[in-house]
Parts: sequence; structure tokens; C-alpha cells
Amino acid sequence: MARRRMFQTGVVATLVAGLFTFGLAVSAADVTMSGSTTVLPIAQAVAEAYAGIYEIEVSGGGSAVGITNLIDGTTMICDSSRALKAEEYAAAVARGVHPMMWYIANDALSPIVHPSNPVSDLTIAQLRQIYAGEITNWSEVGGTNAPILVVSRDSSSGTYGSWSDLILKGAAVTTGAVYTSSNADVANEVAGNPNAIGYVGLGYLNDSVKAVAVGGIPATVQTALDRTFPVARPLFMVTNGFPTGPAFNVLMWILSDDGQRLVLEMGFAPIRALP
Repeated sequence: MARRRMFQTGVVATLVAGLFTFGLAVSAADVTMSGSTTVLPIAQAVAEAYAGIYEIEVSGGGSAVGITNLIDGTTMICDSSRALKAEEYAAAVARGVHPMMWYIANDALSPIVHPSNPVSDLTIAQLRQIYAGEITNWSEVGGTNAPILVVSRDSSSGTYGSWSDLILKGAAVTTGAVYTSSNADVANEVAGNPNAIGYVGLGYLNDSVKAVAVGGIPATVQTALDRTFPVARPLFMVTNGFPTGPAFNVLMWILSDDGQRLVLEMGFAPIRALP
């Protein structure tokens, strides 16, 4: 289970719609960060760690939103749970933006079910069939006789992209799926429905949901770090070229042992074994 850091001082600033005028952010913050809701807890923890040193504004919205913000110049650091697509690089370069990806953490994209669900292990093939609508009842995978409610992230999410690539492998999500806009929303949907299945980043596992192993391998910090979990993935922060000033200092700290311990504290896997 992920362990969440309890903040005791400071307030994490959040970007709001009123800060935007004709696509430009009006902000006096030292660093702005936006994008992936998977990376969001790490970004928020970094903002808290720097409280009193730098003002860091943080928002979610999904990886695609963060990438668009980077291209538009409305964020300094894009949080992304996937690599940029070729067309996104092309769009960025056309706007004079040169994305530089920083590998900041590892994640295990874990299937989750309601704690009362007896199913505790599924194969990649079974997950694909469930999400494609080919398996529609829990009794088909060792559960009770009950319909499966599929919960998915929306298509702007890097988490959705990773799940699509690693699990669906080209298949479409079933038409009966419920789509949500964040990892937290997926967890809430599953926690509230005994028949639901969803998927979340490692840092969003908690006692309100039950993590399902994939092919006998549980989603843990270690299986994310050594990539033995079948749905493991890297997490990124992206800048326009090589960063300078506060953005550079913040990124270098995230990559340091202290920053990577914070990644671990937020429930994700660091990019290397820590001393």
C-alpha cells in the first residue's frame, strides 16, 4: 500500500482558470507545473517541500493537458505519465518549443477492485478481454455472478495511453465503460461499487480499494523499480529545453537522493535504489 505524506505547513498553490487570458498564464510564481494526475502528488509534495523558498503553482488535468500547456508557454514544467508522441514533438518544435524529458520516478499501473471482490489476480489477456467487453461477468474470472463495471481514465490521460498500449493493445474500450478525469476519481468509483474494476498509479493505492496482481505479480515499489510488474512505466517531467533558475533547481532536487526519497514517500518507486 502506498504511504501518503502528511503536510503540516504551507498551502500548495493551484492554477485556476482565472489565471489564463488568451492562452497566457498570468502568474508571479517562480515555477509552474501542470499535467498528469499520476505525477500530481509528487508535484504537490515538491511544492510543499519548497514552501518559503520558491512559490510553485501546481495543477493536474492529464498528461495531454500538461503537454499542451508546455507548447503554449503556460507552464514551465509539464508532468507526464507517458513519453511525448511524435506529433506532439512536431507541434512543439513548430512553436519554437524544444521538449526535454526528465525521468523522475517509476510507477506500477495497478488494476483495482472493491475490497469485497474475491478476485485477486488477473492475466494480461483477461484484463484486455474485460476492458474490451469480451468478459462481462466476474464469474468468468473466478469471482461472483455479477456484471463487471469497467472504469477507465479519459483519453487525454497518459495513464489511459499506458493502459491502452500495455493492456488493450489496439482494442477499443467497451462502450459501457465509465470514464473519469483523474486517478483519484477512478479509485473513488471503484471504492463505491462492488462490481467495478479500474486502474491507478501506484501512489493512489489505499485501503478503500483492493490491488489486483497481474500474472501473479503484485504492484509494489520493488516490482515497479525492477520492471517485473507487467504494467510498469516511467514518469516524467518535461521542460522547454534545458531549464534555468528555480525550475532547474527544483528538477535537480527531485533527481537527488532527497528528492527520490520524497518520491518513495508519496508511494511511487524511485528511479534507482537509494542508499
